[in-house]
Amino acid sequence: MKHFTYGYIRVSTKDQNEDRQRTALLNFGVESSRIIVDKQSGKDFNRPGYQRLYKKLKPGDTLVVKSIDRLGRNYDDILTQWRFLTKEKQVSVVVLDMPLLDTRSGRDLTGEVISDIVLQLLSYVAQTEREFIHQRQAEGIAAAKARGVQFGRKPLPKPPDYEQLYECWKNGGISARKAAKKLGVTHHTFLKWANSDCGKKSTIFSPPEESFLNLPI
Repeated sequence: MKHFTYGYIRVSTKDQNEDRQRTALLNFGVESSRIIVDKQSGKDFNRPGYQRLYKKLKPGDTLVVKSIDRLGRNYDDILTQWRFLTKEKQVSVVVLDMPLLDTRSGRDLTGEVISDIVLQLLSYVAQTEREFIHQRQAEGIAAAKARGVQFGRKPLPKPPDYEQLYECWKNGGISARKAAKKLGVTHHTFLKWANSDCGKKSTIFSPPEESFLNLPI
């Protein structure tokens, strides 16, 4: 049976560049047609590219990644997948940035023990780094909100004719859909504006307390 060498690339977002990883895999000798890319978080292995690759791998094949965090960022999942690949699938795994993580033939028991220790350490570092990134992001967002920075889409400005159509709708003179169409917005947007305005507190006139003193008993 012919054995193949596959490369796996992962970047966290669609905007990230995978060229550095691709160049390293090509330089190693992986054919371009056998490089699979995922543009997704490494929090788990439920990624379309990786799942497709996993099904392709056969005993004797080799999987190459640039670094262990490209494979994943969850400590337990990395160790589990590594065992699936090397023990159950009988696939060799090569991590280019860490020569000790190379399970191709020629390793004795001592080498395997060292590889296991290094794998556990790097997997722990990958998960810890991911947790730190999320923590820094959360702290940054909290600090920005405290400074008054607004996140999300800017609210859509109300057209000049909104008030007139709103009053007409409120008095039953026009339907919400027709009002929305005249304003050039969606039905949902008009109702959102209208419901917000309906919920605003109105000023209620209260007569002065003295007037109650003059009422007949």
